[in-house]
Amino acid sequence: MRDPTASFRSALPIGSSVPLKLVPFIPFLVYRCPQCPAAAGRGGCERELGGCELGAPREAREAGVPGLRAGAPPRGSQFSLDSAFASTLLCDLANVSSPLWASATPSLATAQGLKHQMSLMPFDNEKSGRKSMGEIKPGKGASEWVPVNARPMMVTQQTVRNLALGDKFFVRVAAVNSAGSGPPAVLDQPVHIQETIEAPKIRVPRHLRQTYIRQVGETINLQIPFQGNPKPQASWTHNGHALDSQRVNVRTGDQDSILFIRSAQRSDSGCYELTAQLEGLEAKAAINVLVIEKPGCPGTIRLLDVWGCNAALEWTPPQDTGGTELLGYTVQKADKKTGQWFTVLERYHPTTCTVSDLIVGNSYSFRVFSENLCGLSESAAVTKELAHIQKTDTVAKPKSFVERDFSEAPSFTQPLADHTSTPGYSTQLFCSVRASPKPKIIWMKNKMDIQGDPRYRALSEQGVCTLEIRKPSPFDSGVYTCKAVNALGEAAVDCRLEVKASATH
Repeated sequence: MRDPTASFRSALPIGSSVPLKLVPFIPFLVYRCPQCPAAAGRGGCERELGGCELGAPREAREAGVPGLRAGAPPRGSQFSLDSAFASTLLCDLANVSSPLWASATPSLATAQGLKHQMSLMPFDNEKSGRKSMGEIKPGKGASEWVPVNARPMMVTQQTVRNLALGDKFFVRVAAVNSAGSGPPAVLDQPVHIQETIEAPKIRVPRHLRQTYIRQVGETINLQIPFQGNPKPQASWTHNGHALDSQRVNVRTGDQDSILFIRSAQRSDSGCYELTAQLEGLEAKAAINVLVIEKPGCPGTIRLLDVWGCNAALEWTPPQDTGGTELLGYTVQKADKKTGQWFTVLERYHPTTCTVSDLIVGNSYSFRVFSENLCGLSESAAVTKELAHIQKTDTVAKPKSFVERDFSEAPSFTQPLADHTSTPGYSTQLFCSVRASPKPKIIWMKNKMDIQGDPRYRALSEQGVCTLEIRKPSPFDSGVYTCKAVNALGEAAVDCRLEVKASATH
């Protein structure tokens, strides 16, 4: 028996690569190429296989067993022609009742080829024993079918590579068994080799997912990467309208789109939307841009009241906040003598305040700045009148003083105590008295005044009264009295002094 695959081997270019996936039977794909020397002067029928025992088991073929027959494919078997990027070709194989006949003709449905390759995917029962051959033919005037696989193979999918982008090819498939090749099925419409379509995607950088804040005069540079195959068409809008090409520059590359504004203005604030479109598919991304500047100065400022060392102020908010909310107000004061400004309050939100701790006798001016993210306003609202801190005339009014009367009659706080003395040794008698005015002290012995007697010395200091008896003798024994007298009265205390002679032996 002749080799049914010899004609297919001669038709393939040297070094060509045909990736295959083996399955129950093989479709036959051929393309007709004017430059193919193997196709010159040959008809399509010469490419078909007949009488092949390749569907039989390998052990039976090697043993040369005659009458080998391949099983028939079941009714409803299908296969599809698919590109590398999801093209599909479907066909149905009719049931072959007799194993002696070649495989029946498959019926092709639809196909779509993508970027440089297409794939054939027949579906069949793996136990059918059928193989297939495939051929493709260029759609522009060529008459030769060129085989895809060099020999029938048990495949359910086959990929044809290195096809020219944009070309169109006709496809036909023939089923082969040991009895030969069945009639091929030809796709009604050519397969168009085209680019793979990858849906566009836009990836917004993290710092642009929140409001993008710039100051007036700064540059705006929005670089947004995107994906898609083929390259999608990128377009920008500002608040739903087209961009001002005189101020906004847009550059779109293969993987990103850049929106650039050299000098930002307040009017550039808003929502910028990037749209990537690709054959009916699109992706959108919105970036919020806020352009701000320093706020205007507050409105009129008034000096409401001045009392003591305090001054009350009031002002109105600025008409222009700079495109963003205010962070507060800064209040400053200046002494008329020095003219230097000192900050009193920072980032103060109310529009009224009281300035305290002003120096008495000075005059003050006040001014207020407004503040936002860009800083303080260029100018400030200044009070037109000065706040004079007056000196208050104070008159001392002493309270009426009631003098206390400390006068009192004499009274002894410490009375005299009885005392025993030895002759020849001086002795002292003590007592204490309280009185106002200072009382007159009179010492007496046995109720006799002893003032002026040289043997006695009387002392009185801080209310303590002392009587010193110099070298007493038994004659000095007796009752001694201390008497205190002033204008309010008198008081007296007494004691007994005993002078004992020393005992002699």
